[in-house]
Amino acid sequence: MAEAWTNQNDSGAKGVPLISDPWLLVSALALTAFGLVMVYSSSSALASKRYLDSAYFFKHQAFHVVIGLGLMAWLATLDYERLRAWVWPSLGGVALALVLVLIPGIGHRAGGAARWLRLGVISLQPAELAKVALVLFLARHLAEHQHEAKSLLKVLAPCLGIAGLLVLPILAEPDLGMSLTLLSLTMVMLFVAGSRVTYLAVMLAASVPFLYRLVWLVPFRRDRVFAFLNPWEDPAGTGFQIIHSFLALGSGGLLGTGLGGSKQKLFYLPEPHTDFILSVLGEELGLWGLVTVLSLFLVLVWRGVQTALSARDLFGTYLALGSTLIIGLQAFVNAAVVMGMLPTKGLTLPFLSYGGSSIIANFACLGLILSVAGHQGRRA
Repeated sequence: MAEAWTNQNDSGAKGVPLISDPWLLVSALALTAFGLVMVYSSSSALASKRYLDSAYFFKHQAFHVVIGLGLMAWLATLDYERLRAWVWPSLGGVALALVLVLIPGIGHRAGGAARWLRLGVISLQPAELAKVALVLFLARHLAEHQHEAKSLLKVLAPCLGIAGLLVLPILAEPDLGMSLTLLSLTMVMLFVAGSRVTYLAVMLAASVPFLYRLVWLVPFRRDRVFAFLNPWEDPAGTGFQIIHSFLALGSGGLLGTGLGGSKQKLFYLPEPHTDFILSVLGEELGLWGLVTVLSLFLVLVWRGVQTALSARDLFGTYLALGSTLIIGLQAFVNAAVVMGMLPTKGLTLPFLSYGGSSIIANFACLGLILSVAGHQGRRA
């Protein structure tokens, strides 16, 4: 299958790398604009209660958006071939950060999970950066072993091994949602590269007992499954969050209640500016707002895949594809959770949900895609 993802355009670069794909850039910036508006709208009451500043979360999000935009612009203008040399340093740095998070006194705990490192005024979530580091590794390894894609020892084992090394400390945080995202990304990339389907099927089958232990034998995760199957059985407990998500989406109707008009954000939906920001958006902007945001994600994914198809080499193909998958998979899972199609997993909505590390990682992925799009005919 890898042969289908070869260079289809050696006619030269499309001008300035940063604006090499206006559709991609504009869709991401539009999502970011929606995000800033909705972060303020969904969090103002909560911020006023906690910090006596209705714009507290908005200010922090805007600060990280500026950092993300700068990182995106730098990566977009950088020839992506130079990133080959960054693979092992980035993996090593991320792995070290993931271990440091678990050390009491160094890692910061919140909500029962140790996921953050405090660096002065900045709080860093290494698991978000692990997605970018893993994409860099997969892109380089799969490109360098394109003629050995079906090899168990040279391709599948190293890719799953590196993914596993990143996933283990993330599971210990604990963060099952992010762990499944990294493993899903790896499996899809291996499939696209041409790995044997039988190998992948065996790996998936072998993972079922572990997934059972991680979900069914852990009470709070098992409760999430029951809440997904029948949230009305415990409406004041495990089903509380998803029921109020349904109420928010249902209350929005076609045109919504208007910006600031959400009732579910008023201490009904827990943390409405993060995992369930799409529920508040649906309540305030209605069906048309939801359709607009989801359509922007479709445009972003479409342009990302097109960039992968037209890359000058397989490294660029896998780099653009992996970066697109990170954004697309997480957007799909978040939307599915909000609409009750999947159990709650704690994954943010790219470019919209509040979260500094998340927004920076998303812009890094966007910068990588733009770099591939803008250097189709360039050489380092």
